[in-house]
Amino acid sequence: MLFERNKGLSLIELLVALVTVTILSAASYRMFISQQNVYNIQDQVADMQQNVRLSITRMVSKIRMAGYGGNILGSFGNVNGFTNIITPLHNANYIGTGDDSITIIIADDVSTLTQNAAKGSSQLVLNNANSIFDTGTKKYLCLNGENNYLVNAVSGNTVTLTTPLTEDHLINEAVSLVKAVTYKLQWDSTNPTMPVLVEDENTGAGSQVIGENMERLEFQYTLSDGTVTNSPATPSNIRMVKVDMTARTKMPDPQMPGDGYRRRELFSFVQVRNLGL
Repeated sequence: MLFERNKGLSLIELLVALVTVTILSAASYRMFISQQNVYNIQDQVADMQQNVRLSITRMVSKIRMAGYGGNILGSFGNVNGFTNIITPLHNANYIGTGDDSITIIIADDVSTLTQNAAKGSSQLVLNNANSIFDTGTKKYLCLNGENNYLVNAVSGNTVTLTTPLTEDHLINEAVSLVKAVTYKLQWDSTNPTMPVLVEDENTGAGSQVIGENMERLEFQYTLSDGTVTNSPATPSNIRMVKVDMTARTKMPDPQMPGDGYRRRELFSFVQVRNLGL
């Protein structure tokens, strides 16, 4: 009687198979890690590009409206210490060297009248008055984009002005808070290595971060005579502002030379509508 011999793998064959599987697994893992790194980098670049576009759009929209609110300086003299519609600061150097800042005065629509207000009256009734105005840093009030008054008192939804109204104002007319808004770079309060773009209304509430990882901010000004400068001696002659900003990725890329950060520069030219009228 013949017995069929059982066949199997030898130890050498098992070792060869094991080595082959290990090599293939390592190659697959390296490919996965490489693809994951590429995905992460692309995701960071996309976030960076969106971040810088949104930040510069917000800043440009406010700069374009600098001076909106009628004869602001003629009415108030200054707004929280700022005596120019545009106050440029070249080489502010808040996060290193070379970064600029800009402060613009603007009447920002914040509420509407809920009742008619007659000429000669010194009181206005509006929505959320006590959360918008006060007699300190938020005392500059503008009606309908051109009539400016100082706030004497606020009680509930009623604002009392220091001088009477010079004309009638109707229900639903726009009520604005005139403020000096500064755009600048600073180090993030929770991460001292992260440069951020902030907006500060100079009312005591501090800065609000509107863009992360913004490491360069520069402004150039075109004056009424066509001169282009970083430091205009007479800010009232400004007619156009160039905003130039560089953003970087949140994390460095080990494959990139230098410090490893990928960067994008974006600039925009802004015509200042309310100067030189």
